[in-house]
Amino acid sequence: MIWFLGLGIGGLLLLVLSLVFDGVLEGLFDGLGGLDGLLSLPVVAGFLSALGFTGALVLGTTGTGTVAATGAGVLAGTGTGWVTWRFCRALLRDTTAPAPRGEDLTGSSGSVVTAVPADGYGEVLLYLGGQPVKYAAKASGPVPRGTEVWVESVLSATSVHVRPVER
Repeated sequence: MIWFLGLGIGGLLLLVLSLVFDGVLEGLFDGLGGLDGLLSLPVVAGFLSALGFTGALVLGTTGTGTVAATGAGVLAGTGTGWVTWRFCRALLRDTTAPAPRGEDLTGSSGSVVTAVPADGYGEVLLYLGGQPVKYAAKASGPVPRGTEVWVESVLSATSVHVRPVER
């Protein structure tokens, strides 16, 4: 039973090490092409932990012997390793929307927070990716504070050209 508990604890320690050293030990099995992912540290750690703790549980409660406990542990470890592998694959395939860019502002609306003079810059509050962002704003004519505006073009990473919304 000590061997089984040692495997279970060793698997948990391996999992903690894989979380702490995030990817440092991951390249151990890179050369095994087809087994990539199946021999990742979380999968191996899950397999070892399930094998050890299930083996100890079967050995301690049923008294059927080491061979039966090992068989039950291997089955439980294989199942746990497979579930871990599938879960890791699902997480790695998870894609997000592309990050918002400044060009995405063209055509969006906002409001003037600092009046835009005819020959200079004011400030507008726009929403980029759902977040409020202040930009320097230039316009063809003066635009008073509080006016709703449309972004006609992006001049730079921090400035836009706007026009008042006509209703």
